[in-house]
Amino acid sequence: MDKSYEAEFAELVAAKGGALRRTAYLMCGDWHLAEDLVQNVFVKVHLHWHRIRRQDAFDGYLRTALFRTFIDSRRLKWRRESPAEYLPDAEAPGPAPSDDRDVLVAALRRIPPRQRAVLVLRYWEDMSVEETAGLLGCTAGTVKSQAAKGLAALRPMLAGTALESLNADR
Repeated sequence: MDKSYEAEFAELVAAKGGALRRTAYLMCGDWHLAEDLVQNVFVKVHLHWHRIRRQDAFDGYLRTALFRTFIDSRRLKWRRESPAEYLPDAEAPGPAPSDDRDVLVAALRRIPPRQRAVLVLRYWEDMSVEETAGLLGCTAGTVKSQAAKGLAALRPMLAGTALESLNADR
């Protein structure tokens, strides 16, 4: 491999890594798991870098790889270890976080991964129904139904918080 090949890839990682990590965090609700997801995405991209490095659509390619890696990791959950929220001999955590972002991430973690992926793509990444469907490899109708189900599941969890505005019908 020549030096420019690796330098181009290093520039991609430096430029896109932070945003991809934040999106991954919204998907999984855990910074360490988000870091693992992003690292897995960059490993996959690096393996095919010779083929894709000349494409203009890196953002879409990276997002697609991230969401597919996230969904795949959820499917294979039974094969890997499952971290505990706190150690059994430690005290249970205190009251729920008061920061809106923490409340939303905690609520997102409680809905199924497919609904979570749709909500993050539609409302965090501001993608259209068609773009989301293309990225997740499903129909526009599936995106709409998963978004509706996801929002319906989030509303009762966010009742009484500053995020209660999600309770308004869209």
